[in-house]
Amino acid sequence: MNILWLVPVSGLVAVVFAFIFARDVLSRDKGTPAMQEVAAAIFEGAMAFLNRQYRTIGMLSIVAAALIGVLLGALQNDFGIAWRTSVAFLVGAACSAVSGFIGMWIAVQANLRTAAAARRSLTEAITVALRGGAVSGLLVVALSLLGVYAIFWAYGGFSDPASAPFLIVGFGFGASFVALFAQLGGGIYTKAADVGADLVGKVEAGIPEDDPRNAAVIADLVGDNVGDCAGRGADLFESTAAENIGAMILGVAVYASTVAAGNPNPAWILFPLVVRAVGLLASIAGIYAVSIGEIRDPMRALDRGYWTMTVLSAIGITFVTMNMLESWWLVACGMVGLGTSVAFVYLTQYYTAGSWRPVQEIARASKTGPATNIIAGFAVGLETTGPTAIVIAIALLLSYAFGSASGIESGGLYGTAVATMGMLTTVAYILAMDTFGPITDNAGGIAEMSDAPESTRHITDALDAVGNTTKALTKGYAIASAALAAFLLFSAYLDEVRRVLILRTPGLVLSHVSVDLSKVEVFVGGFLGAMLVFLFSSLAIRAVGRAAGTIIEEVRRQFKEDPGIMAGTSRPDYARCVDLTAQAALREMIAPGLLAVIFPILVGLFLRYEAMAAFLMVGTMAGILLATVLNNGGGAWDNAKKFIESGELKDDQGEVLGKRSSPHAAAVVGDTVGDPFKDTAGPSLHVLIKLLSTITLVLAPLFI
Repeated sequence: MNILWLVPVSGLVAVVFAFIFARDVLSRDKGTPAMQEVAAAIFEGAMAFLNRQYRTIGMLSIVAAALIGVLLGALQNDFGIAWRTSVAFLVGAACSAVSGFIGMWIAVQANLRTAAAARRSLTEAITVALRGGAVSGLLVVALSLLGVYAIFWAYGGFSDPASAPFLIVGFGFGASFVALFAQLGGGIYTKAADVGADLVGKVEAGIPEDDPRNAAVIADLVGDNVGDCAGRGADLFESTAAENIGAMILGVAVYASTVAAGNPNPAWILFPLVVRAVGLLASIAGIYAVSIGEIRDPMRALDRGYWTMTVLSAIGITFVTMNMLESWWLVACGMVGLGTSVAFVYLTQYYTAGSWRPVQEIARASKTGPATNIIAGFAVGLETTGPTAIVIAIALLLSYAFGSASGIESGGLYGTAVATMGMLTTVAYILAMDTFGPITDNAGGIAEMSDAPESTRHITDALDAVGNTTKALTKGYAIASAALAAFLLFSAYLDEVRRVLILRTPGLVLSHVSVDLSKVEVFVGGFLGAMLVFLFSSLAIRAVGRAAGTIIEEVRRQFKEDPGIMAGTSRPDYARCVDLTAQAALREMIAPGLLAVIFPILVGLFLRYEAMAAFLMVGTMAGILLATVLNNGGGAWDNAKKFIESGELKDDQGEVLGKRSSPHAAAVVGDTVGDPFKDTAGPSLHVLIKLLSTITLVLAPLFI
């Protein structure tokens, strides 16, 4: 039975449900005039930054597309492939930009409605916030699915399925290119504002979080949207697109064996699209499952939706795999991917939620000052690499073994592709949970700044704590998908090198391409790949420090020059901080972004394709582990602060050590250190890992 029709149908169904959710959110009560005034300032700042940022990224994308076309055309003497790759690059870049815009726009609409709903009930507030997040999750994943499907069709995929996957790799490169700058710019913005607001407001002035007297508070709330919504939307769009295309490239080898056997079956190439389609439908059901009955525990409600989606995804993976590939071994590979997703969700929750040992350990270390807090937090971040690497290793070994047992050509490699696609079936619901985080964070800020009743703030605080966990879960999921796909995309690069070598050398018979680390240039390539990860992270973190310094000086200046701000008789100049943060973020994102794009190309041109393979392989491994340290260490620091703020930390006499205590001040410092880790460098590394793969896939002919 041909079930390829599921791809366009599920994509369109997701778009319809996204509009249903959007209409439901937008029709809700917008709260008091004071709430609307704060929300309008957030909306204005977020839209202004995104417009400026995307103009800059757009110009860089056009230049990059032109250079790709010229280089591929001149060196390959085939301008047909060159212009197709450039066009695919621009289409992928445009779709990635739209994904980021969608994520942010709906978030700045839903935050106000969530704050208003919190005046009535927790159930209504969580429904509004999650449906706001669902609009982003469904539209971003649908756009990725339909985009890859459409460009595959446009480039002759249904008439020549063996060639089209290699022609559309530019789509993934364009998506990664935009996502890198979107994540960098948004991450620098959000953390510069957050660090500035926290250090001057909480530590120096002793005022609460989101206090309207803090001049940086609007910039901080804007940052939640441009970083966590726009940046993450573009990040997960490029993840799904690049990994989908990589899996299709691996399917070409199996398809070729069916052609040789006289029974051509393109299902091996099209399978990644169809299995993602059933995951999209399962995510819709999961979102509806959250709102069943009255909600008392927000995290438990989100877990109910997650498990509903996971069970339905497992059923869908089994149906699609048996229908298209007819192998229970490959069904097992899909279950490995789905199980890896579940493992990372709970692994991240263990290391970043306040109910477990790691966060409580950091909170207790805060009793003796900021230094011990930072030591404990960094140790937790380093510890997380152990279980992360073990889970990834088990998933790769199992999926490779199950794929090999299927008996198909290149079955082991294809098994890892099926596992990756199994993991990606959950991405729409995961992205909905991620966008839920900044929506609830903004809702809390709106409630605080509009002087909402304590009961409202109590609900938004509960949602904000859950939102912090869901944001951490998404980062864990993103790095897990990058790790699982790393072997897939590395293998796809070697397949592309083999294909180009055969085309350029008539009569050459080459079953595979090997990488010999004993060659000095190959060893150096791997060494430089690891170095890039650390240098890139350094530039990203330093960028936050410089931008935050600007905001700190501005907030101090306003407090000093206008004493009426602290007295509550004068209004701070919020717009000045928003503008300064935007300028700094756009300026600071250029250097690390260009380093990530240009340096791999130079390595490939000078050290050639085998060294480039080592660069990709070692750089990816280092990137996965460092991103794990940064994401989980930063998330643990953040929730250790919230653990103290919630009154959970006590001294030896049983007295609560809460807000404005010395352990709280130490925890704020630790959280501030972790901010650029978890929201700038860590998430940007997710994109860097995929960018390295798509650069090597697109430009492989230049390195041979």
